[in-house]
Amino acid sequence: MKPTLVIVGRPNVGKSTLFNRLTRTRDALVANVPGLTRDRHYGAGRLGGRAYLVVDTGGLEPEGQGVFVEMAKQVRAAIAEADVVVFVTDAREGLVPQDRTIAEELRRTGRRVLVAVNKTEGMNHEIAMAEFHELGLGAPRAISAEHGEGVSDLVETALAGFPPEEEREEADGAVRIAIVGRPNAGKSTLVNMLVGEERVVTFDQPGTTRDAIDVELVLKGRRYVLVDTAGLRRRGRVFESVEKFSVVKTLQAIDRANVAVLVLDAQSDISDQDAHIAGFILERGRAVVVAVNKWDGLDAYAREMVKRAVARKLRFLSFAHIHYISAREGRGIARVLASVDTAYRAAMAKLPTPKLTRALIAAVERQAPPRAGLSRPKMRYAHQGGSNPPIVVVHGTALSSVPESYRRYLEADFRKVFRLEGTPLRIEFKSGRNPYVD
Repeated sequence: MKPTLVIVGRPNVGKSTLFNRLTRTRDALVANVPGLTRDRHYGAGRLGGRAYLVVDTGGLEPEGQGVFVEMAKQVRAAIAEADVVVFVTDAREGLVPQDRTIAEELRRTGRRVLVAVNKTEGMNHEIAMAEFHELGLGAPRAISAEHGEGVSDLVETALAGFPPEEEREEADGAVRIAIVGRPNAGKSTLVNMLVGEERVVTFDQPGTTRDAIDVELVLKGRRYVLVDTAGLRRRGRVFESVEKFSVVKTLQAIDRANVAVLVLDAQSDISDQDAHIAGFILERGRAVVVAVNKWDGLDAYAREMVKRAVARKLRFLSFAHIHYISAREGRGIARVLASVDTAYRAAMAKLPTPKLTRALIAAVERQAPPRAGLSRPKMRYAHQGGSNPPIVVVHGTALSSVPESYRRYLEADFRKVFRLEGTPLRIEFKSGRNPYVD
């Protein structure tokens, strides 16, 4: 699994700036979750070939009052999920008593801690770091989150000792399914219903970290691996699931899966938290099936309101199949698995270059891309650039000016031609060099 780096420190020392630097974007927010505080953010980063997760936390004030007490609780929850804690301090203000208090608390957690002395640009690093040795958390490291100085070295040190990221090995063609969603949406019930069926053969495979467990099952000759985020435990022959929410586990499960099943609670509002999880599925390019659970307890009016809410909040998942199920009663589960198979086939589909090019030419004939100034983009041919999700690379001239609306038009057309249901589809444009550019 990807190592998780958690950024902590007192307020205004540059934690969010470092977060943005590590994720290489100012729009890296993938979970702004109600109940986990608005100051706890999750993002994905990469250094060379090494991928990692980053958690930005609110300012830790161990002796704070009011809202700061709740913020401190969330910071401690993030630390519990950390592989490495990056303790950010401020070289301009120097070592303050609050830093010492935080250092003492971090020492008690037993987590590996790196002290990052921020805002050292233009300063003598040795002098800037000298007093931070007093924290007793190892040699401090001088960085400038704003300018990027020392950040790569900090990440390399943080990732040292973790095995390199390996390609996911499929078990005899098994489809990996991440069961994700909010607490109490019915993930555990869905997993237990699948595992508990008499015609299913199961065994547990312990994961590498944090008690993650994959459950392999065989259903009608098809092999699946359930990547569960609820914390499965095996007790005899009964799989019992502990319903607790961890954003890190959810992100890691999605990364490890071929298809994500997003479980929603029909008897609770479709929330921003649901949309954030869906957004991360889309960002990671995973095929997805939406299962709206607890459908059996609603009347006709409530069902209509839920359908409208799903269509509104998850409109960016319009390509996904949506099923209204009762995991407790076992209703609709077979259709969910059928959609998983469909989405997996679409995600792994092979798109022949001749057929792709014919589909492209036909789409352009029906609707040409709009002009950009005096010229019109010319699309000549297309080929597949990858799978899971499928990537279509379109070649031509002046394609940098193709608007996003036309990209969506091509996406819809390719989906229809190749029956790509349940998976994101990415279209990339590559323009050939203009021989008259000079």
